[in-house]
Amino acid sequence: MRATTVVELAERDGVGLPDGLRDGRYAFRDFRHFIDEWVAGLRCLREPEDFRRVAVEFCQDEAAEGVRYAEAFFSLPDHAGKVRDWDGTLAAVLDGLGEGKRRFGIAVSLLVDVVRGIEMDLSRRAMEAAVRHADAGVIGITLGGEERFPPEPYAEIFEAARRAGLRSVPHAGETFGPASIRGALDALGAERIGHGIRALEDPALVERLVERGVALDVCPTSNLRTRSVQSLAEHPLPAMLAAGLTCTLASDDPAMFGSWLTGEFEVCRSVFGFDDEAIAELARSGVRASFADAATKREVEHGIGAWLAA
Repeated sequence: MRATTVVELAERDGVGLPDGLRDGRYAFRDFRHFIDEWVAGLRCLREPEDFRRVAVEFCQDEAAEGVRYAEAFFSLPDHAGKVRDWDGTLAAVLDGLGEGKRRFGIAVSLLVDVVRGIEMDLSRRAMEAAVRHADAGVIGITLGGEERFPPEPYAEIFEAARRAGLRSVPHAGETFGPASIRGALDALGAERIGHGIRALEDPALVERLVERGVALDVCPTSNLRTRSVQSLAEHPLPAMLAAGLTCTLASDDPAMFGSWLTGEFEVCRSVFGFDDEAIAELARSGVRASFADAATKREVEHGIGAWLAA
């Protein structure tokens, strides 16, 4: 969500906002403070049109970065306190993504978040809503929220989703260690993992991830902003690639973190010292690990090749 949109909606509905966010910008100290600002933004979404608007604006902002295909997460359970019609809300988001494709030429597939640390029934409802919209643009579910809540209790929910044909892309190994990643693999059948930056702490886990080819969606600037790493220079992405892990470059929440994808590639060049071929290969990994259709993958890979040739 654009911070300016949060402010506009908050003023409309009389919603109080934390310091910093009231000024039309995101400013937070650590992961906990990030969650506080995230929740404040959620309180500003009330009507289906609000959700539709955010989806359209997301497409516009991503397209401006040169993105042509994205897989975005939507934390439906976070809205349970004020939104009763989950299907209508999800349909509004998908409708906004459809308008974004028509207007800005970007295709966005959606993964619905199963949120740690809330009532399990809400997470189950989110999965069931995702299944009902599987033919309308929802491709999978993810496990978000604070990693102090382990993956294993959500095994049944993810199993039901996979049986229905949805993909499994949980967050793991960002703020908690290798056990979080192993749980995502064993209990949730993870096909990709959000973050996974703590994998290097367990050589046996690294070997397993390499053997299975499970991609890790790595978000350097996000990890810095939430203090999951102390500096970009200390970020483990180069070591992860050197260990043979399949990594994609992702932006997490670009509006909140200022982590637009173009900037993440620039971090790879200016901080990690990646040359053009290394950057292109990282981009190709993102294409290959995505759930896009074959035609979309060919189109985007062609664009990467054209950039490299130029």
